[in-house]
Amino acid sequence: MGDVKLAFIVQKPQYKGETSRLAITHAIAYQTVEILLDDGDTVTPTLCFTGEGVLGLQNGQKAMDLYGITSTETHFKNSLLVDLDVLICKEDLARYGIPENAIPDAEDMGADKKVKIVPFSEIQKAVEESKHVLFF
Repeated sequence: MGDVKLAFIVQKPQYKGETSRLAITHAIAYQTVEILLDDGDTVTPTLCFTGEGVLGLQNGQKAMDLYGITSTETHFKNSLLVDLDVLICKEDLARYGIPENAIPDAEDMGADKKVKIVPFSEIQKAVEESKHVLFF
C-alpha cells in the first residue's frame, strides 16, 4: 500500500499551443489510474501553475464565443470539480499583475475544492515530495 504523488507543473501559457490544457487533462485523468492499482494504493496529483503558466488562469475567457472550443478556464474549473489540489504561484501572479480575485473558482459548477495561491516554496515542496514530475 502506498501513495504515488505526481506533480504537473504548468509553466507556459496556453497561447500558441495546448500545453496547459494537456497538463490539466493529464492531472484529471489520474482517476482512471486508480482502477488499475492494488487495493489501498493511491495516486495523488498536484496541479501547479508557475511562471507564464499563470497567464491563462484569469476569469472571463471567451474561447467558446470566439473559437468554438472550451476555454482553459472551463477546463481548469473541471479540475476543481474532481477535487485536484491546484497550487498557483503567488509571486508569479504579482509579477504579471494578476489579482488573486481574478482566478476562477468552480463554485458555480458545484465544486467545493478551492485553488491555493501559495509562495513558490510550497510548489517546490510539492515537487520534492512527488515521485513523478511532469513539466508543461
